[in-house]
Amino acid sequence: MDQQTDAVSLFAAQTRPLCDLSDSSFPSVLYGWDDESLSLGSDATHYGFVQRGSVSLKWGGHEFRLTAGMYFGVPGECRIEGSGSGFVASRIGYRGLFQLGGPIESTGRLRYIDGCSDTLLIGPAVKGDPCLNLLHIPPHTQQTAHTHPTVRFGMIVGGQGVCRSPNQAWALQPGMIFSIRPEGIHSFNTTHDPLLVIAWHPDSDCGPTHGDHPMINRTVIDGVSAAQRQRNREAFCTPADARS
Repeated sequence: MDQQTDAVSLFAAQTRPLCDLSDSSFPSVLYGWDDESLSLGSDATHYGFVQRGSVSLKWGGHEFRLTAGMYFGVPGECRIEGSGSGFVASRIGYRGLFQLGGPIESTGRLRYIDGCSDTLLIGPAVKGDPCLNLLHIPPHTQQTAHTHPTVRFGMIVGGQGVCRSPNQAWALQPGMIFSIRPEGIHSFNTTHDPLLVIAWHPDSDCGPTHGDHPMINRTVIDGVSAAQRQRNREAFCTPADARS
């Protein structure tokens, strides 16, 4: 049964759209699937995670076999078939890179709040683009109540925990799909078991830019990186130069 709080909506894995934000500033749709085929449209990039079973991902005349713990990013029309369950977050109007990965690790690579950790599974191709993340919450964690500036879609993929909002608390089990509204106050908490979460963001505030990325930063001309040379030119560029 679907459950909703003032900040968080929880859904069982079902093969259907679960949350439609196609009219928002970051147009997005949250889908579940559970032992049924799911077809996804050409007007979006689709980020997904396989929670259970083994499925076939069909895209562009190719077929990829994905098993539990694997994730994907697929631009354009695709179809998921097979015996399994998971979720998909579709970012409408954005064309990302085709990516497959996994299985996920049991903890994250980066430090997060309150002793938690996270891994950037699919990073933004350019600063501002969507991203897919793994979040690990250790046992005996009382996470600080917090908000996010944009919606969060995701799935509980391991362990046990409790999600708290100012007014309610819900037990979290693997297979639950969630949506957290922008600026919704919430926290994920654990007792004896850890909690493992896949979380999708429709945007990002870090990532590569045209003037700051590994290729240009590590290209050196006469002892100076190409990125620094570009910044130097921009610093001395007058408004008239910029228009020419």
